[in-house]
Amino acid sequence: MRTLLQLSAALCLALLICVPSWSQAALPDEVTGADGAEVHVAALVVANRTILVFRSNLLGETPEIRAARARAVINEVLDDSVNLTVSLQPMQEHFIVLLGERRAFIVANADVDPLVHSSSRAAAESAAENLRQVVAETQESRDLRFMLSAAAYSALATLVFVLLIRLIYFVRAQVLAALPGLMQRHAQALKVGSTQVVDANQLFPLVSRALHALRWMLMLLLGYEWLSFVLSRFPYTRPLGESLNTYLLQVAVYLFDGVVSALPGLGIAVVIFFIARGFSGFVQRLLKRMAAPGSSDAWLNSETLQPTRRLTSLAIWLFALAMAYPYLPGSGTEAFKGLSVLVGLMISLGASSVVGQAASGLILTYTRTLRPGEYVRVGEHEGTVTEVGMFTTRIRTGIGEVLTIPNSMITSTVTKNYSRAVAGPGYLLETCVTIGYDTPWRQVEAMLIEAAQRTEGVINTPTPLVLQTALSDYYPEYRLVAHASPGNSQSRAAVLSALHSNIQDVFNEHSVQIMSPHYIADPQDAKIVPKDKWYADPELRETLNRP
Repeated sequence: MRTLLQLSAALCLALLICVPSWSQAALPDEVTGADGAEVHVAALVVANRTILVFRSNLLGETPEIRAARARAVINEVLDDSVNLTVSLQPMQEHFIVLLGERRAFIVANADVDPLVHSSSRAAAESAAENLRQVVAETQESRDLRFMLSAAAYSALATLVFVLLIRLIYFVRAQVLAALPGLMQRHAQALKVGSTQVVDANQLFPLVSRALHALRWMLMLLLGYEWLSFVLSRFPYTRPLGESLNTYLLQVAVYLFDGVVSALPGLGIAVVIFFIARGFSGFVQRLLKRMAAPGSSDAWLNSETLQPTRRLTSLAIWLFALAMAYPYLPGSGTEAFKGLSVLVGLMISLGASSVVGQAASGLILTYTRTLRPGEYVRVGEHEGTVTEVGMFTTRIRTGIGEVLTIPNSMITSTVTKNYSRAVAGPGYLLETCVTIGYDTPWRQVEAMLIEAAQRTEGVINTPTPLVLQTALSDYYPEYRLVAHASPGNSQSRAAVLSALHSNIQDVFNEHSVQIMSPHYIADPQDAKIVPKDKWYADPELRETLNRP
């Protein structure tokens, strides 16, 4: 019962929204008359049926007065007699509509709607036919047998309607009861490898809501048809029932025409997308062959293949979308145009930085400035490159941090690459020390090379190199350059830390002090750490297990 009440309320709401008023059809307030003046229109409505719309003044009477006078005459004649005939009598360019022996109204030439009728005769014949239908429906309303039959048909239709509603509820309950097991069996069969594609627990609520919406749609459709059928059984409400049927038919025809008219354009768009898909696949395979080892195209290799394939694919699909856009359903509507303008404005205002980052990513990719696995220094940041993306580059530092650096920052600063000078996945090591002028430079170079040879991960080929990069006021500056092992599993920061430790050990062993920071005069005691003090508490030798 509650569901039927809800359905009745929904039908009443649809009735108020979709169906014109009982008394008159939707008409404009004013129309332009033959003399160019604005004239009010008025509909002649009898027994809820529109007979004619008066659109002009005639014999000094406005359309409102003409409609009121004709309505009074027709109601008076219908009250006096039932068996009446409707006929037409021409009068110059106008036509008189006679109801029995009395004049019901006059159809003037200016009353003709050119969108509906081609002449005043056609308009008069249509009005006469509508009046005959009013007379027939008046006779039916006074026939007790006909009214009882209409009530019986309405009761039978109501019973069928209730049974159909109960059937819909029963079918829905049966489907919901059988659905979990059915979905579980089919969901387990849909797998990609060992992964289940569809989760039945998540799919069941979605299907349940879909069935709920389908149930209400069917109930509303049945209720709409039931209401139209019942109203059409009684003469007084028959115009309303007919208007319900007409409205539903118009909606169905409109939807069907829209679908049929959209099919050719949609078919062309689908063909364009299929052509784009085939051409994109051909270009992808061509680029893959061009990037194969031994190819003469130096600009395309395994590093630049992936971004090149993405760019070409994006260009092809954008061109296909531009070609298919005019054929898409709704592309010519104002809403679609407004949405396109809004999206374009958002992209133009907010994508300047994104486009700059993407351009920087392409520059890094095609100039091969950075590669994954290389050890680099970008500004103040140093680490191993883990990913070179379209917008950002990720670097893992020696202490485990992962830095995400915008590509525009990399292209605008100096980048040091420590891996390009070493064959394979190795990298370059360099460090700088300052030693006083009283220490022979040959001794300093020998000690630095010895420290490099002690460091685990530093290779002897090529031999570590020591360069004197500056002769400062207080000391010379020595720069040690060495190569790390390509197969070394330690990070560059760990190897460099071990190298620094060995440099301090070697200098202490040979009683040579490192002259940083600056000094004014030689101290009384040399600034060195004796070997017997290397493992002073709490840095115990046994605990650290150092050689």
